[in-house]
Amino acid sequence: MTSHPRFAHTPLPEAGRRRPVVVIGAGPVGLTCAIDLATRGVPVVVLDDDDTVATGSRAICWAKRTLEIWDRLGVGSRMVEKGVTWSVGRVFHGDQELYRFDLLPESGHRRPAFVNLQQYYVEEYLIARAADFPDLISLRWKHEVAGLTQSAEGVRLDVATPDGAYVLDAEWVLAADGARSPTRTRMGLPFPGQRFEERFLIADVRMKADFPTERLFWFEPTFHAGQSALLHRQPDDVFRIDFQLGPEADPDLERTPERVMPRVRAVVGEDTPVTLEWCSVYSFRCARLERFVHGRVVFVGDSAHVVSPFGARGGNGGIQDADNLCWKLALVLAGEAPESLIATYDEERGRGADENILNSSRTTNFMTPKTKAERHLRDGVLDLAAEAPFARALLNAGRLSRPCSLAGLSLQTPDPVPQAAGPRPGDPCVDAPVVDAAGQAGWLLDRLGGPFTLLVFAGPEAPDLGRLPGLVPGLRCVVVAGRPMTVPGAEVLRDAEGVAGLRYGAQPGSGPAYLIRPDAHVAARFAEVDAEQVAEALARASGRSGTAVQEAA
Repeated sequence: MTSHPRFAHTPLPEAGRRRPVVVIGAGPVGLTCAIDLATRGVPVVVLDDDDTVATGSRAICWAKRTLEIWDRLGVGSRMVEKGVTWSVGRVFHGDQELYRFDLLPESGHRRPAFVNLQQYYVEEYLIARAADFPDLISLRWKHEVAGLTQSAEGVRLDVATPDGAYVLDAEWVLAADGARSPTRTRMGLPFPGQRFEERFLIADVRMKADFPTERLFWFEPTFHAGQSALLHRQPDDVFRIDFQLGPEADPDLERTPERVMPRVRAVVGEDTPVTLEWCSVYSFRCARLERFVHGRVVFVGDSAHVVSPFGARGGNGGIQDADNLCWKLALVLAGEAPESLIATYDEERGRGADENILNSSRTTNFMTPKTKAERHLRDGVLDLAAEAPFARALLNAGRLSRPCSLAGLSLQTPDPVPQAAGPRPGDPCVDAPVVDAAGQAGWLLDRLGGPFTLLVFAGPEAPDLGRLPGLVPGLRCVVVAGRPMTVPGAEVLRDAEGVAGLRYGAQPGSGPAYLIRPDAHVAARFAEVDAEQVAEALARASGRSGTAVQEAA
């Protein structure tokens, strides 16, 4: 069995001033929030009622977008080095392979489509990264929130510890306390959604086996008749196997080794040495808060929305929540944006939650049809999928996590060239290989995210940024060019392989320009650099224009 670290509970703190941000919950989402805020100079207190990391693998599939976010926070490489990289999935009906897919068929990306990494490792690495900010992050173990009251100026928390109770005042509270969120319950917030009665067994087993490093999904496998199964490889010779059990399964009975191991051996063979690391039986629901922002309390991750595990949309969606919220909160706390900017978190991540719930519900309904019509459709698709491409498009074994586009929402400037190639306003930025002025190979995304950035693709001549630095102080400028050049006030990157220009729709002789948000989404794009247009788009993207505030409301 894998052993996990225990962290000493934090002694009762001295009474102090009001804190800018308190995060409730030291899971992947809460820790990501704390680190993101710390990189922006915001002090954070993290409260957790436990003293260790997650038990069992729990969330394991971390998407490319999540890895890119963690790269910006300084922990992506560690995740990838330990994790199991994969991009190919295969879908079977019985023993017959219906089709396979590749989530990242092209080269020229720093990060893979997915890595599999147990949640306890993710939490350990985030905790270690948080320790790099001793003056900004206070991580308090065995500090349980027992009460919460709000005022116009902030939030007062009653906190219980092994040494006694204390009161903690905060300007903002981020509730990252999970699917059963005590904060949500304490505030009496409805959590409407759909509950699925189907039960599933997760078994983490340790074994030496030659299963490929791919996502393997079976409808009605011969080793688990009439149901479905899923297999993923994890680090340390640990494999996760998910078994559909049906709605009538007894959770207490099904999680006993006497029931689990025969199911496992039916998959791996009787002669394979295998040990059971951890198992759980679960059912799930798809649900979300109507609003994620309630005064000065903001809900992130599973406390705000929950989905089925098929598609790896829960944990990855929560990391996108943190990525969307923290730069806005940092600007508000610094007085560089109005408090109304936080309302756009509701708008933007509400879209992400709705996308995830829609895809998750469709997957579950296909896997576990409830009516005769649904079953006839599912069975017909399975019968045709091996030969008919149109049927494969209908086959749903889990629509895997993708970053949410924010196109058309209030912070984005309407696109003046909607038919042009390249990312649109609201889309996440795409990575590409580049070379810096010193000749060092690197990646474009390393220069995007953090502050607002103007990304300019140069033609044969160096672009004239003119009055831009004076009109928009503090804006970082990055120029991507096909040859070495000097541009005053900007960092120049060489597009040695031409990949960046291709992905961003650069045309020979001239190139587009993009205003990039701190979360590496496109806020605006321009056919050419115009200082007034850039300033207007920046005001809109930071919530300082009436248009953005009005539309978000």
